Amino acid sequence: MSLRPTLETRRAQPTMEGAGVKLHRAFGFQDPSELDPFLLFDDFRGETPGDYSAGFPWHPHRGIETITYVLGGAVDHADSLGNSGTLGAGSVQWMTAGSGILHQEMPKGNAKGQMHGFQLWANLPSSLKMTAPRYQDIHAPDIPEVVDDDGTRVKVITGEFWGKRGPVDGIAADPQYLDVFVPAGVKKTFRVDTYRRAFAYVFEGAGAFADASGPQGVLLEKEVAGQEVNIRDLSGNRTLVRFGTGDEVTVQAGPEGIRFLLISGAPINEPVAWHGPIVMNTREELTQAFAELRNDTFIRPAH
Repeated sequence: MSLRPTLETRRAQPTMEGAGVKLHRAFGFQDPSELDPFLLFDDFRGETPGDYSAGFPWHPHRGIETITYVLGGAVDHADSLGNSGTLGAGSVQWMTAGSGILHQEMPKGNAKGQMHGFQLWANLPSSLKMTAPRYQDIHAPDIPEVVDDDGTRVKVITGEFWGKRGPVDGIAADPQYLDVFVPAGVKKTFRVDTYRRAFAYVFEGAGAFADASGPQGVLLEKEVAGQEVNIRDLSGNRTLVRFGTGDEVTVQAGPEGIRFLLISGAPINEPVAWHGPIVMNTREELTQAFAELRNDTFIRPAH
């Protein structure tokens, strides 16, 4: 076994998207090869409706898949195929835009006016860029959760982990998408396929991801077992952790435990031509897509 080194940790940056939704972007609209096949990751959470109620009105997508995971509140959605519904807390929607779709997503708060969710964009290979659009809506009770003896809990959204398989299937990037909680003071190692790009996104608590090049994880374990933890050594709320190659990721939970998404996928290794919500392989394909938007031929008829 080989430990994946931590290539980089960085905080998600505040930005505004849609019609005025306040969110934090962990990555996106930069170097698409960095986390290939993943293109963008947004953390949208708000304490009051003014942070999110403007939502994401009707907009197009082509050439990608979008994965929406709702932790709190809800998201109403509708699309040009005639689908509509509500994603409640703990639910996941995996949308394959393929040849093109128009949709909208409108967040709603819980009883206290709070909402929280994530959206991840995954690229499609050239052979599937123009595939027929489809949706997979997965409700919270259908997402398996495994619990280890030390209190570690893992929700398996897609892929296989600890003998459980996530309910989302048929995804081009063949990803593993896990929602992980590690209790305070526990050190835990997770297997990740060597040939996948991988990242973690911390959204509750804090911890240290051990680096093969240094003793940080071991030192932190001793500190947790004792009295003090050097908070500066911990990756906390809204932190992206990008890993190098290897087949294991090790995390040492801080004094409040740590909750994070652990996501990996097989790189596509193809050229990327990207503008806004449309991601193709060439500038010519991108130009054609926007021309079709202008002349109302963007949505292909169902076969």
